[in-house]
Amino acid sequence: MRVLGISPAHDASVCVINNGEIELYLKEERLSRIKRDSHPYLSLQKVKQTIEHIDYAVICSPTPDDWSELINFVKKTFYCPVETLCNSHHLQHASLAFYNSGFRNAAVLVIDRNGTDYKGYMRESESIFIANYPHYFQEIYKSFWSINKGVDFDKTTTNFINELREKNKNCEYVCDSNYNITQVYESATSLISQHQLENGKTMGLSSYGNDTSKFPNLFLNNTNIPVDNYFFQLPKWYNNNHVCAVNKNLNSFETKNVEKNNYELYADYALHVQKQTQEAVCFLIDKVISNTYIKNICITGGYGLNVVANSYYTIKYPNMNFYFEPLADDSGNSIGGALYIYKKYHQSNKKSKIKNTFFHGFNYPLDNIDGTKCDENDIVNLLADDKSVAIYHGLAEAGPRSLGNRSILFNSQNKEGKEIINRIKKREWYRPFAAICLEEEAKKYFEMHHIDKSEYMTMCFKIKEEYENYFPSITHVDKTCRIQTIDSNHHLYSLLLKYKEKTGCGMLLNTSFNLAGDPLVETPDDALYVFNNSELDCLWFFEKNTILKKHQI
Repeated sequence: MRVLGISPAHDASVCVINNGEIELYLKEERLSRIKRDSHPYLSLQKVKQTIEHIDYAVICSPTPDDWSELINFVKKTFYCPVETLCNSHHLQHASLAFYNSGFRNAAVLVIDRNGTDYKGYMRESESIFIANYPHYFQEIYKSFWSINKGVDFDKTTTNFINELREKNKNCEYVCDSNYNITQVYESATSLISQHQLENGKTMGLSSYGNDTSKFPNLFLNNTNIPVDNYFFQLPKWYNNNHVCAVNKNLNSFETKNVEKNNYELYADYALHVQKQTQEAVCFLIDKVISNTYIKNICITGGYGLNVVANSYYTIKYPNMNFYFEPLADDSGNSIGGALYIYKKYHQSNKKSKIKNTFFHGFNYPLDNIDGTKCDENDIVNLLADDKSVAIYHGLAEAGPRSLGNRSILFNSQNKEGKEIINRIKKREWYRPFAAICLEEEAKKYFEMHHIDKSEYMTMCFKIKEEYENYFPSITHVDKTCRIQTIDSNHHLYSLLLKYKEKTGCGMLLNTSFNLAGDPLVETPDDALYVFNNSELDCLWFFEKNTILKKHQI
């Protein structure tokens, strides 16, 4: 049975599930080269060209818009029935995280900015599901944010909530704010004039913060309910047709230029929202602990990409088993929706734990790539000689983290490493770099606590005190690093072993192969474009054992 999942919102994607496994996955921006593209028609054309038959299609949208044009397109293109999951955005997130987790049963926390739209009156904020195989998702908690437009609006919102309570008496429904956890975080992102979906930049800046005492508590009584009086919404025309939340008291300080001579206020507020929002999520985790006997927790939704918060949970709750979904943002919802429909009709109890994220797109021909033949020893020598090496290998990573197929690698011990790679990628000075590390080396260098591995860069770890000055390229200002641990099943394991033999260190800087503001490299031509339009030293086509070098090398 083949199910086609289509997510037509921002970060649009399509996915084909064939008998429970991903057969094809495409994120539209990788094909169109338009960041966060929301029109998946190029992807659907690729599905038509490569997949013989589709049995069922599902539209996975957070809004109940008129999707008749897309539905008719899908019916005419694939000749299959089409279902919509436009009233269950958080369920799509929960489905992906649960089925990827490998847990037989779990609580799933969805922390999202804009979930399902309830007729323009309110939208999902945070949800807790109890999930079991083959197809059981029971909501036990759901909060919404509303846009306060007066008494009539409030009455309608109250009526919606009461209707939901009548339908599901086992679920706690809350709609007590015009904002939510992710929007509170977003207010720091707006302060530095970044798009609301660029909260990762705020997370990097937060580590430079120090004094948060000048800011009030942003949530009511240590809950997940924001204090409305501290915020307001900027209109759509202000920020690229997206409404964004702003802190009222700080709005006059908004800047587009966070520099080393003015960053303190912005970093302090970023740290404040980091601390306050992760505690608001802990309020929800405590609900799971107090109301269920479940020890397994999946974290997903856009806020689930917050690696600082994810690490905080694992330390605060050492007796809980956490799974952090690598495709926690909306780019994973085509998979979540397709899996949900597949399990619904197939009723399969087979666990489908994620194996890796190397399932995006196609294996493109490399016949026209003309470079110098190389082997791993050549790459090791270049990296040890402080050369930047971009790697192109197989299918691209799905999700926002580059894990070795579309990565830029660099010496983790180079004192100027951050400046060098920031110059190559043309990105902000305050953002941290990740690392790829031999799994057996991780506990040597990092405070891993009870965590054995971190395959998908969904957590960050503090570097042990004796190594704080040993890896300047990948050590953030707070002495942490987001790491990817690899074992012998990874194609770069042998390279890292040889690099360790040469340098004594089995760890490299690993950042995404793209330029700032651009989607991840997809095709060989994309790779060549970045190579030719940046200060990258080398481009390594792994499968062809071929490397391109700049003339000065």
